[in-house]
Amino acid sequence: MKVFPGFRISPMSRSKSSSKRPMWIIVLVSLVCILLIMVYLYPPQQYSSCYLLSSKVCGHFEYWLPPISAKVLNDDELTARVVMRDIISMPTVPSKNPKIAFMFLTPGSLPFEKLWDKFFLGHEDRFSIYVHASRHKPVHVSHLFIGRNIRSERVAWGKISMVDAEKRLLASALQDTDNQHFVLLSESCVPLHNFDYVYSYLMETNVSFVDCFGDPGPHGAGRYSEHMLPEIERKDWRKGSQWFSIKRQHALLVLADSLYYTKFKLHCKPGMDGNKNCYADEHYLPTLLNTADPTGITNWSVTHVDWSEGKWHPRAYRAGDVTFELLKNLTSINENVHVTSGFKRVVMRKPCLWNGMKRPCYLFARKFYPEALENLMNIFSNFTVF
Repeated sequence: MKVFPGFRISPMSRSKSSSKRPMWIIVLVSLVCILLIMVYLYPPQQYSSCYLLSSKVCGHFEYWLPPISAKVLNDDELTARVVMRDIISMPTVPSKNPKIAFMFLTPGSLPFEKLWDKFFLGHEDRFSIYVHASRHKPVHVSHLFIGRNIRSERVAWGKISMVDAEKRLLASALQDTDNQHFVLLSESCVPLHNFDYVYSYLMETNVSFVDCFGDPGPHGAGRYSEHMLPEIERKDWRKGSQWFSIKRQHALLVLADSLYYTKFKLHCKPGMDGNKNCYADEHYLPTLLNTADPTGITNWSVTHVDWSEGKWHPRAYRAGDVTFELLKNLTSINENVHVTSGFKRVVMRKPCLWNGMKRPCYLFARKFYPEALENLMNIFSNFTVF
């Protein structure tokens, strides 16, 4: 071999170069293998374990990887899953006169009963009313509400008695086979649209409107207790507003459930596990329906509430706050917003999709002070026509 003057090849350097090259190749191949194994074991949720590989390669790849074990259900879980599956899949009983059940959860009298009377007027064959008054017997000013009280028991804020009252209302409303949709409202709720709009919005779709999202913060997953296992795992824990609007199958499912209800009754209370507060009305229904039928709920409530002030309770509207512009703004909202709790607050925005189309999110709103009644009465007729 010809050697140019002044240029000398060292045997030592050749030895080092040849020994380094295989080492880098080994490291690179090892990293690729590790990556493939991680992708298989923890694939993105919308893909299967072998979404990066062809079916032929995937077959050989899965052969030597350890199988991912599915959760083994105990007897109670298996029974509950079978019952929930059959309730959800059963066909709706045809009704010649389908109605919406409006269920009012209130401490006593309804301060906006006159407004609701105006909302219901002329549609008596398309709705039914149920009133659960937990403290005082209500005095009714509308003939539509007379005789609509159900057997009620005292309700404590944040405790399982709130869920009990919801179930009591559902049980009363389900006795009427014409009731196909069930709306839970409080004494501070008001309608934002006329009856025809609300009826069409709820009855011409096949989903339930239940507020539901995963909050990893202290007021979401932080309320979870290991005592919920094995039936409820932390990854399935959900949070949301209690003001639901659900179809008949989901109403039946809520009444049929005892397994998940018992878990919440025993292990979701204020002052649990020392200083931890858990509120069953914010977690029970979202967790149950997300487990039983995640594609059958919208993940937002049709009842608007304003938490923008960042306090323990939502904003409440005084008489002076109630204007045409306020109602117009509330009815134009077409995105639902969820904010995680804790120091790292994450804002999640999603469009409100009704049968695949972007629509306004809200049919009702809260919280309004009783003093706002006169303003609401003056605005309501013209506004709902508009």
